[in-house]
Amino acid sequence: MDSGNLALMAWGYGLVGLAYTAFALRLLQLGYAAAPRELSKTAVLTAVTGSALWGWFGLALLLTANSVFLTLGTFSDLLRYACWFVFLLVLLRPKSAKTSSDGFAWMAAAALALTVFGFLALLFSVLEIGFWGDTARLILFSSMALPVYALVLLEQVFRNATEDSRWNIKPLCLGLAGMYFFDLYLFSQAVLFNRLDGDALSIRGGVHALIVPLLLLSSTRRSDWISKIRLSPKAAFHSATLLIAGVYLIFISGVGYYVRYFGGEWGRALQLGLVVFALILLMVLALSGSVRAKLRVFLGKHFFRYRYDYREEWLRFTRTLSSRNSPQEMGQQVVRALAEMLESPAGGLWMKSIGETAFSQTARWNMAQTTVKEDANSPLCQFMLTSGWVINLEEYRSYSRRYGQLKLPIWLQELAQAWLVVPLMVGEELIGFVVLASARARMDVNWEVNDLLKTAGQQAASFLAQMQATEALLEVRKFDAFNRMSAFVVHDLKNIVTQLSLMMKNAKRLGSNPEFQQDMLMTVENSLDRMRQLMLQLREGATPPGAAFGVNLGAIIRRIEAVATGRGRTLEVQLLQEVDTRGHEERLERIIGHVVQNAFDATDMDGRVWLRLDRSGDQARIVVGDTGHGMSPDFIRDRLFKPFQTTKQAGMGIGAYESFQYVQELGGRIDVDSEVNKGTTVTIRLPLFETHKTSDLHSLEAK
Repeated sequence: MDSGNLALMAWGYGLVGLAYTAFALRLLQLGYAAAPRELSKTAVLTAVTGSALWGWFGLALLLTANSVFLTLGTFSDLLRYACWFVFLLVLLRPKSAKTSSDGFAWMAAAALALTVFGFLALLFSVLEIGFWGDTARLILFSSMALPVYALVLLEQVFRNATEDSRWNIKPLCLGLAGMYFFDLYLFSQAVLFNRLDGDALSIRGGVHALIVPLLLLSSTRRSDWISKIRLSPKAAFHSATLLIAGVYLIFISGVGYYVRYFGGEWGRALQLGLVVFALILLMVLALSGSVRAKLRVFLGKHFFRYRYDYREEWLRFTRTLSSRNSPQEMGQQVVRALAEMLESPAGGLWMKSIGETAFSQTARWNMAQTTVKEDANSPLCQFMLTSGWVINLEEYRSYSRRYGQLKLPIWLQELAQAWLVVPLMVGEELIGFVVLASARARMDVNWEVNDLLKTAGQQAASFLAQMQATEALLEVRKFDAFNRMSAFVVHDLKNIVTQLSLMMKNAKRLGSNPEFQQDMLMTVENSLDRMRQLMLQLREGATPPGAAFGVNLGAIIRRIEAVATGRGRTLEVQLLQEVDTRGHEERLERIIGHVVQNAFDATDMDGRVWLRLDRSGDQARIVVGDTGHGMSPDFIRDRLFKPFQTTKQAGMGIGAYESFQYVQELGGRIDVDSEVNKGTTVTIRLPLFETHKTSDLHSLEAK
């Protein structure tokens, strides 16, 4: 190593000694030494002290070249790693004996084994004991394994931290992760090439000193920044993956060293080839679904009392079900959600179609399509309906007596990779079932799996039932809208038929009258035009075609007066003001005409019917009154504006309902004042439509 690197290394070790000594004094000031029962604080203080000693011993080695300081520096380096292990394990330990986990015991045992291995390698090196091989190689392997396992524990801590404590512990995790990654790079390269990188080694002290501000930030944010964090199966899976990857790399490093050592002139080429091959193999294994599934099953069996983290499983299951809204996609999401719980790669959903009495495949996920149907009264469906069991086809083939008299259909026995049949129950009703394919890894379907699948199946069934109910409700609403529109159209056709019938009745008596003939032609033409409009309305919807625009109510009332006169009735009209409103002229004429016609129907020939048009504030007011039979308050309240309610023998009960609905759409209202045997007054209020008969230019000229 050249003099420049040695000087940089000396400055680095000196900076480490100063920084960690200052940090240790700060921790002493905070009372960490006065709390011997709090193992986490003691571990942090010891780790910081060991780091300070490592820095000072390294500086002393460079200044004196005494090998004693090399041994002391290596010992303090191992000591601080051991203390950080203790600190991280204290954070991860269970809060009580009831929540103890075998996983924590394994992690503690692994940390102890790595630490003892490092100290033994150092001891053999000091005592020059070589029966385990080159002691320098053992120290390098130990120095490489320690940061790998430290990263595993650190990942566990950060992943299990609660939201409020994660803010406090984040600087600590970032600082330690940077330190461990640098050490991993330094010592893994040394294992591969049998020598330390002089440039990287010269800045190791400076890199370790840079994390002190992050450690200080974590310790000063809050007094309770060291919080105990519970272990979860999900975190254990990810940590186990990281640990396996680290052990794998250490193993490949050792193999690579011996390949290079015994490979002669081809050693370096063979070593590089082995490293590339090992990295590719590691990526293949990491991306393999079956390998991940087997790892989850192994951890669930040997490290945790319960196989599943139910909170995570339920959140993921609910998110999967809620990610689609259409009925077609919902079925596929149900299959996928159930399959992912058990690492199943495929599945299918059987439900009843509309008008069917048998279950057929309505959705599938990575499963071949099939047209087979299962009758709702078959032994399979009746067994699931009465028992609610999840049927394990592998168990059925080996021990069918457990399922009583159940006889599986041939299509299910021949279905490729069929494994589990999960019933979908809503209350006491079987709305369908899901067939799952065999899992990627061998899995024992015990009571826990059965209970999880039955509960998840019930929730999935409620989602599907709700989707079916929503779809049926939409269809009912569509039919309701169509029926309402049809009722309006039939009501208008009835009025046209009545008008044509009256014309034909008068034609027998006045057929030779030229004026009547002309009026008859106009009536027929008008009826044809209205029928065309009704056909267009029936095709396009309940709302009349065309946009609403200004309508002169006076002109409408004059036409209604003329129609009444032609029918031999007298309508007393008072047009006090010229009033315009916004709407469809034909529909407004039909509504006002309907009110007038009802007044005539309820009034004898010698009675009075009148109509008055004026303004009332910012509204147009149309008052239709008569001296007819009148209506009771109960009829007005409960029946007048309800569809299909009428007192006429030939009526349909649609006219008043249509009038009320359309006037409300325009922003108006209808008021009714009636008394039995005295008469009725109907007041229609509509918003005004103001028109300007002179342009703005004329207004300016007038000024």
